[in-house]
Amino acid sequence: MPERSIHAHVVAQNQRKVLFTAGPASLLDENLLGLRPCFGRGDTDYQQVETAVLSALKAMTGHAHIARLQGSASLALEIASLNFLYGKVLVIDSGYYAQRLVSFAHMAQRNAGEVSLVTVCDWQQLTKVEGHFDWVVACYTETSAGLLLPIADLRALADRVGAQLMLDATASIGLEADHHLADVIAYSSCKGLFGLTGAAFVAFHQPPKHAVDSFYLNLNTHLERGMTGPYHAIASLYEVLPKHDDLREAVFINKAQMLKKIAGYATHPLQYQPVLCTWVDAKVTSQATQAVLYAPRGMQRGSVVCHLGEAHLGSQAQGEILDLLELQP
Repeated sequence: MPERSIHAHVVAQNQRKVLFTAGPASLLDENLLGLRPCFGRGDTDYQQVETAVLSALKAMTGHAHIARLQGSASLALEIASLNFLYGKVLVIDSGYYAQRLVSFAHMAQRNAGEVSLVTVCDWQQLTKVEGHFDWVVACYTETSAGLLLPIADLRALADRVGAQLMLDATASIGLEADHHLADVIAYSSCKGLFGLTGAAFVAFHQPPKHAVDSFYLNLNTHLERGMTGPYHAIASLYEVLPKHDDLREAVFINKAQMLKKIAGYATHPLQYQPVLCTWVDAKVTSQATQAVLYAPRGMQRGSVVCHLGEAHLGSQAQGEILDLLELQP
């Protein structure tokens, strides 16, 4: 095979596949430039890489502590649920991924024994919540419905019922503001961070109050680096994060262009529009063989289009990939 540059390889790969899916984003030069031989102990080069990445992530979200682990955001959320949740837990139902949080809360109730009650509230009924809770759990951006729950509303609800706030930040990290308003968040290395898949993170203000009787599911095991970590996924973020502000502009540009494209179709009001994706009250199709469309889990009507497909262009993106899409009412 003839030699070619990393950039040429990335360009070729992004031309053969156009993503309208929820993450990972399109391939970046930086994803590959960050890769290197790694080991978690005695490797001073990797220790510098990991320290820089975790410090940048804590600065991005405003949290004092962060744990990294191999796996998906689902695993991070399961670990966060087991380690942090206790007492009365209120879960805000906004769609498929929020309903998964309900299952994690029930799992924590069964297995960790610290949760006494799990209550579920529809996201449109927040003002009707009464009583005291110890935790409010929600999904900041619900990709299954193309829905953003304003974090200020979630924080206000948690304060009103005397609770701490835990968020699934998988689809909001790197794109939405004010994650520091949540006491605990969990997310992955891809989607709005633009890293390779394989790393997950739990960030928090204060350590959990109880310990989980499990080696792998105990948060301290990951904080103490008790097993092989997501070395290469973190290495991919090492080159990405210094350029993150520019790269994320591609998502904002595509989002703005998508809202223009669907102006004639009913959709969520602006305050409920996430940056990552857009719900369309129409069937979205494409004649382009390289287009990969998003099929949200549990969606009953319409389509969701995600806006990570031109991340490699950064602020030079123009949303041209949206021309590949067709809308059928």
